[in-house]
Amino acid sequence: MDVSIVVPLYNEEESLPELCAWIEKVVTDNLLTYEVILVDDGSTDDSWTKVEELSNANPNIKGIRFRRNYGKSAALNEGFKAAQGEVVITMDADMQDSPDEIPGLRNMVINEKYDLVSGWKKKRFDPITKTIPTKFFNSVTSWSSGIKLHDFNCGLKAYRKKVIKSIEVYGEMHRYIPVIAKWAGFRKIGEKVVEHRARKYGTTKFGWERFINGFLDLTTITFVSKFGKRPMHFFGLFGTLCFLIGLGMSIYLIISKFVSVEFGLTNKPGFYIALTAMIIGMQLFLAGFIAELIARNSSERNSYLIESKIGL
Repeated sequence: MDVSIVVPLYNEEESLPELCAWIEKVVTDNLLTYEVILVDDGSTDDSWTKVEELSNANPNIKGIRFRRNYGKSAALNEGFKAAQGEVVITMDADMQDSPDEIPGLRNMVINEKYDLVSGWKKKRFDPITKTIPTKFFNSVTSWSSGIKLHDFNCGLKAYRKKVIKSIEVYGEMHRYIPVIAKWAGFRKIGEKVVEHRARKYGTTKFGWERFINGFLDLTTITFVSKFGKRPMHFFGLFGTLCFLIGLGMSIYLIISKFVSVEFGLTNKPGFYIALTAMIIGMQLFLAGFIAELIARNSSERNSYLIESKIGL
């Protein structure tokens, strides 16, 4: 199969028929074999009824339905599990992503050998209250991850099949799929300028809280990617530094006490700072030990991504 198109949706009954008809026209015109996987994230309207009708009319359209709303990351993760196409393309169901971009995205994966191609909505139709925080968020993410993309959160992306079968998306990590893919060893990540269309149906499902959650998720994915299998390297380092700072201050204060009998040990702020630093240092060190014990007992402690094998 040439392409799988994964579409997470939540209360999008109005847009689904038009979106699926547009996708069908594009892939048919380009002679591509395809499947469309519509993932209903617990919609409260008649979205699932529309999915059933579309699937009955076209066997290439498939559906997954959640019992309740779990979020976009969960929808994408289940869609990735079901996808069988050589190239997997994700897009939103609100008609702001254009299916006309499918051939170009697929071409970059197949012919230009990209592992992942992210859409860049260079010209947006969003209010300034959304565009400015988005630019700031993308700049911080690009700087911290080392991935030169302008639009990490664009729903229109294309993946080589082995990428989506090698990663897990959970929580609200869909914003950081390029980061997750990079840490999984897929380093050829590019972007393509894509059309951003004005919203035709419904209302946005995301509020201002996504920016706060986004930075928290970035911290999480950075930590897990770097120290998930070796937590002691993080907690032990900072714990040791903190303990040594506190110990050094304590030794200095004790020596000062012996040198000057008038020097009060417990009435100096430095005494309490040193004591606190030593306690925090020991706690971080113990946290590292506990995290190591948990990691050692994990069923995935020796699970690594293998590109290929010969003679095995």
